[in-house]
Amino acid sequence: MRRAVPYGVDMRWDELFADLAGQLEAGLGAERAELVAELTRAERAGVALAGRFRAHRGPLRLTLRTGEQLAGEVTDAGTDWILLATPPREHLVPLASVASVAGLTERVAPPETAALARLSIASALRALARDRQLVRVLTPGSEILGLVAAVGADHVDVAPVANDTMRPSGDRVTVPLHAVVRVTHG
Repeated sequence: MRRAVPYGVDMRWDELFADLAGQLEAGLGAERAELVAELTRAERAGVALAGRFRAHRGPLRLTLRTGEQLAGEVTDAGTDWILLATPPREHLVPLASVASVAGLTERVAPPETAALARLSIASALRALARDRQLVRVLTPGSEILGLVAAVGADHVDVAPVANDTMRPSGDRVTVPLHAVVRVTHG
């Protein structure tokens, strides 16, 4: 609070300038703090979940949209999927199937490269088809044990196998990619 200087008393210029400088610093400090808070909110708004998964190291727990819970470690992540290791199995999980995550880091990986941006869930499924890997494809209504036979732009064809022979039955089941909850290998 400023004191009034009585008439006829010498005013101290250094006190006046110190007071003005203090007021200016306080105003700038508050303005700077608000600007930093706004920039932090804007930066956080641009963070994608995939970037946080790519930066994560260590265990975490997923709850899928079916209510199923998986605990494991992220071994890889694309733009719309993660690969979760729960030894001896690995689960390819579309990000759209993740209802919640416990234990995820707040760190964010650097922006995706052009090559990484092209690695969609369909790309990961095509690799399974190429390698003729036996998988379990979980949807909200079923689980299909089989081989990935073909992958389209928005669907996957699975060739079911008979449990006793592990040979394809000759049938194919087509699953829209949006219905895939997880694909388990191992």
